[in-house]
Amino acid sequence: MNEISRLPEVEEPPSSSAVERPKRWPWVAGVAATALAAAGWFGFSPRDSGPAAQAAVPPAPVTVSRPIERDVDTQIGFLGQFSAVDRVELRAQVGGTLAEIHFEDGQIVRKGDLLFVIDPSPYEIRLAQATAQLAAAESRLTLANSQLYRAQALKRTDFGTAENVDQRTADVGAAQAAIDDAKAQIRDAQFDIEHCRIIAPFSGRIGAHQVSIGSLVAGSRFASSPTTLLATLVSLDPIHLDFDMSESDFLTFSRQRAGLAAPLADKVDISLSDETRFTRQGTLEFVDNALDRSSGTIHARALVSNPDLFLTPGAFARLRLAVAPPAPALMVPDTAVLLDQSQHVVMTVAADGTVVPKPVETGDLRGGLRVIRSGLAPDDRVIIDGIVRAVPGGKVAPQDGAIADSTAADGRG
Repeated sequence: MNEISRLPEVEEPPSSSAVERPKRWPWVAGVAATALAAAGWFGFSPRDSGPAAQAAVPPAPVTVSRPIERDVDTQIGFLGQFSAVDRVELRAQVGGTLAEIHFEDGQIVRKGDLLFVIDPSPYEIRLAQATAQLAAAESRLTLANSQLYRAQALKRTDFGTAENVDQRTADVGAAQAAIDDAKAQIRDAQFDIEHCRIIAPFSGRIGAHQVSIGSLVAGSRFASSPTTLLATLVSLDPIHLDFDMSESDFLTFSRQRAGLAAPLADKVDISLSDETRFTRQGTLEFVDNALDRSSGTIHARALVSNPDLFLTPGAFARLRLAVAPPAPALMVPDTAVLLDQSQHVVMTVAADGTVVPKPVETGDLRGGLRVIRSGLAPDDRVIIDGIVRAVPGGKVAPQDGAIADSTAADGRG
């Protein structure tokens, strides 16, 4: 069969319209996108929408109020730590075997409560020996007095000698010394027996016992030799609150106090770490006599009543110390004070509804209200709600409100 030879198909060159079609699409798409963007801009442009479009977005509503004016004392805040007024390590003055423990670890004990008992048997034996020695010494003294009386009678009748009288006198003195020694040994043994019972020297909370029943306890009256630690006892009521003043705070404290015509009560307001209000009070009772060179601070201490025994040594608390008597001051909610870089700002509303920010100098926090030392006038309308919708220089719709005065809830804020 004759095969018909086929020539290879020659690929025809693309037409000019086919070549140009891909190049035109990006240009067409760009023009379409530009047209749509322009139409959108012109459609929503405020310039072309007119006053009707502007009226469609009313000013944001905000709540305003004039600041509260109260008499506020000048205070300085510190961070303090509670410590026990009295703290003692219970150690035995006599040695022996621990026989009894009369408390539970962590228990509140009262002054005079029995805590430990050391086996008194060895000291009771010593007491019995000293008592017997006292009886023997008293018998010797009776005999010596009788012999001295006879010696003196014989000497008066010239049947005795002076040497015999002197000897009997010495016997009486020796017997009396033996009595005194026996009495001292009795008191010594009684002292040891009494101190076999270890009692609480003051009321407080006792820690964990460091020895168990049956343990041998080393004791020493004058701590001249190592002694055994039995437990630790700390007092709880009252309790100390220790804190440190910086040099600048101490100078402020000293200058303000020095300029007062009458002494200011040394009261401190106290707030625990989980509290937002200063619900407790104490009394400043001690300021050290020198600043610490290493820290640049001076140590101070307040005394706090703790009748419910809730405060614990080692816990932290915030405290405020008044350094000047009460004076009129403005107060606004703490949420109304904004931090703008390095300064605090309060947003106010002018008569025409314009938002006007005012830099202020702030004081401490009192019951959710921030003390404003300067920068605010009593008749300023402060934005207390809706502050996130307020733009400096923009318009808002102010609505009158009232600041809740929560500083009177506890009297200290």
